[in-house]
Amino acid sequence: MSEQVENRIDRRFAALRAEGRKALVTYIVAGDGGIENTVPLMHQLVASGSDLIELGVPFSDPMAEGPVIQKGHERALAHKASLRRCLEMVAEFRRDDPETPVILMGYANPIERMGAEVFADAARDAGVDGALTVDLPAEEAGPLSELLAARNLRNIFLLTPTTSEQRIRAITELASGFIYYVSLKGVTGAGNLDLDSVRENLARIRRHTDLPLCVGFGIKDGASARAVSADGDGAVVGSVLVSAIGEAGDGALARERVAELVAEIRGELDR
Repeated sequence: MSEQVENRIDRRFAALRAEGRKALVTYIVAGDGGIENTVPLMHQLVASGSDLIELGVPFSDPMAEGPVIQKGHERALAHKASLRRCLEMVAEFRRDDPETPVILMGYANPIERMGAEVFADAARDAGVDGALTVDLPAEEAGPLSELLAARNLRNIFLLTPTTSEQRIRAITELASGFIYYVSLKGVTGAGNLDLDSVRENLARIRRHTDLPLCVGFGIKDGASARAVSADGDGAVVGSVLVSAIGEAGDGALARERVAELVAEIRGELDR
């Protein structure tokens, strides 16, 4: 794989570690709440305390998602959001925010339709920092990883409670940026957190990589974010934000509700 120089993701985690702080990674679906409201929502996330943004690429069959985020994808598709529109949104966001890392989180089909090399070029040019392709297994991820690395973009992977030691080894060899550890079996927004399991599995993953470990799925508030990040490097919050956007509807109301949620979680992480 190509030699990588530091990018925004690396700089942000290095700064957080130097400050002794945990990362708050926030997820919204591009186009949810209206195409024109996505970039203002991204800026609101940052203003309220988000360190990194995962921008969901709308897809008709988001199989890893629970009902809340599935509905977010449906709303975004109804607003004609697409991978190309996501890239335009990131480019617009970059005009006022040159530093906050942005990761595109989605599925392989839109990338394949665009063409992996075209996607990698467009992502770099828009100011994207990495990609997390939910349904791209490690065995098939090498070519995309090479394309991203050649453009100094990070390829981020999910690990779960059921990932075998052999697959942890294979995935951590390919991964860059950070590891997204899924704290629950099942889809986003499901179940209750098992903190002992999170602790044990983060220790297991840590034996194979020095990359930052961020925990997501099932994090609904500051207390749960603080708990799961105790043994890792940060928390990923998505369903509760997407739910708030869906309930608020109007752009200003959505930004207000998202601001409250993110500020509460940031406050708990910084305690």
